[in-house]
Amino acid sequence: MNTTRTIVRLLGASALCIGFVTSALAADKVDDAALRTAAGDYFEVIPSAVPAVKGNAVTHEKVELGKMLFFEPRISSSALISCNTCHNLGMGGDDNLETSIGHGWQKGPRNSPTVFNAVFNIAQFWDGRAADLKAQAKGPVQAGVEMASTPDRVVTTLKSMPEYIEHFKKAFPGEADPVTFDNMAKAIEAFEATLITPSSRFDQFLEGNDVILSDQEKQGLALFMDSGCASCHNGVNVGGNGYYPFGVVEKPGSDILPANDKGRFAVTHTADDDYVFRAGPLRNIELTAPYFHTGKVWDLEQAVGIMATSQLGTELDEKSISAIAAFLRTLTGEEPRIVYPILPVSTHATPKPVAMTIKN
Repeated sequence: MNTTRTIVRLLGASALCIGFVTSALAADKVDDAALRTAAGDYFEVIPSAVPAVKGNAVTHEKVELGKMLFFEPRISSSALISCNTCHNLGMGGDDNLETSIGHGWQKGPRNSPTVFNAVFNIAQFWDGRAADLKAQAKGPVQAGVEMASTPDRVVTTLKSMPEYIEHFKKAFPGEADPVTFDNMAKAIEAFEATLITPSSRFDQFLEGNDVILSDQEKQGLALFMDSGCASCHNGVNVGGNGYYPFGVVEKPGSDILPANDKGRFAVTHTADDDYVFRAGPLRNIELTAPYFHTGKVWDLEQAVGIMATSQLGTELDEKSISAIAAFLRTLTGEEPRIVYPILPVSTHATPKPVAMTIKN
């Protein structure tokens, strides 16, 4: 499947959808076989097995260590903030805030994306500045507005606890010095690769279950493809696999698209990347409000209307917006059940926490 769509496709309709979608909407009924065929051109089922990760074998020992590190607040300078703080596994894999709160109670610049199914994204962060989950894991640890730590501090912290040393030896056998910042990131990546959400009702429809979706949800899927939404939001993660301007037809207001955040331009320094962002993955979207990189929109229907206007130049009526939102809610899959790990006890050699003072 070709998951890279051109901007021209944003304003066009899928050839497979034209005709049957229009007539189906008029009749309030969708042809299941035709709809599934059309959907198969755009989307893929989330696999039930953990996907392979390039250059990082996902072993049981590495996953178990990665889970501990994901919940480990002592890799932050305050010993208060962990990966799970902003990517809460009990709340859809994000923190349900406009923007995350980090060290010194500072507000981050962008909304925290969900970690669920992040392994399927083309890159990480809204601007794609991290090529993979390994690189992403290193960023927040060092960011002053997030964990405000350093690689040396992290390694010193982990080496101060004998239990962690043993876990690193098992996860990275044969290495003379396995407790490294790079291996911390690899372990977290291996754990995050397991955070997939298969068996959504949409996946079950793609696999042949005609009755799993309501007529409204099927109409929403048809509209999602026919109106051009699927030109950017496609593939296994229904997005997350390409970069597009926010405001192809009409830029939204400054609260949703602030002038001081030019997206991917900060990474590439290319004028064409002004206000370009990675298309948001839409899996489990009903769990991850608020929406967009600013986190300013809390209502899914409102988000659908904004995208239609800004990206497609289309004013959708209330019925169409409701149908598309109903379809998007079928993308909620089975969330992983994670047992909170018991973490090693600090020792006298473990660095003391840095106070979380308020930044003026």
